[in-house]
Amino acid sequence: MKKGCFVLAYLAWGFAVGGQSLRASDASPVFRAAIDLVALNVVVTDGQQKLVHGLVSNNFTVLEDGVPQDVSFFAAAEVPLDLSILLDASASMTDKMRTAQEAAVGFAMRLHSSDRIAVVTIRDTVKTVHALDADLDGAVSAIRQTTPGGGTALYNALYMSMREMSTQRRGNGEVRRQAIAVLTDGDDTSSLVNFDDVMDVAKRSGIAIYTITLKSGASKSIDPGAKRPMSDSDFAMKALALETGARSFFPADISELAGVYTTIAQELSNQYSIGYASKNGRQDGAYRRVRVQVDQAGARTRTRSGYVAARPVRRVALQ
Repeated sequence: MKKGCFVLAYLAWGFAVGGQSLRASDASPVFRAAIDLVALNVVVTDGQQKLVHGLVSNNFTVLEDGVPQDVSFFAAAEVPLDLSILLDASASMTDKMRTAQEAAVGFAMRLHSSDRIAVVTIRDTVKTVHALDADLDGAVSAIRQTTPGGGTALYNALYMSMREMSTQRRGNGEVRRQAIAVLTDGDDTSSLVNFDDVMDVAKRSGIAIYTITLKSGASKSIDPGAKRPMSDSDFAMKALALETGARSFFPADISELAGVYTTIAQELSNQYSIGYASKNGRQDGAYRRVRVQVDQAGARTRTRSGYVAARPVRRVALQ
């Protein structure tokens, strides 16, 4: 990597401002990047699917289209998180809303003091009921005030949330992890955008998307032991999580939701953050495949599948 191509400076230890919650008073380092870098959030598990801790930068190898890259930034569970909680508030959630709210509140309460949270409700229209900030109390209040009704504009919600989070990242040089946890209990019924639009933005954004699809009330197979065929919506949610390095969950009952959120929270708290400046300097807008390896026997890594390279900025001459 050329000298000066990437600059990463440790600026300060401190708290995110504006939060009034009773979270643990743990300070986190604030990092800023001078230029864009390819940012990866990496989960490492062993053969029993348990999270692997204590790895260092030298344990990792990053490959882009098969070419080894030089890791410029590495942090283990130190980089602050921006989290958007997307809640299905359609009419079909009426009998499940109270349980879903309390599970989401428990999830939010696991955030650290340097993290930020947004809450978005999904109905016929998409509404940000709590904008991204460090005010946990405000987010909890917004979750508990959610009321169900109408249809499900699921893809609109994902599309808009990713665009908003990407804008937040561009407007602030601070290096932060970004994730979305979306809960739904059915198919999209009201969106103007389609799944291909959502997947295209997901590939460009670098945001991990954890999908939770409630299957309560679903029709049962004649054979109790047979697996239910995956619907188009199920496939979409699974594909979106896989592409972004996250996980998809299909709980059979609303009572399982708190455990699902706990699993996601534990994973988000035990990620390795890696950044590198690509050795491929072409600004061709191509999709580049990324793979991360670790030198631990039996260990597996999970991160986003790749990213879309930048295109050259077109300049218009003024007359």
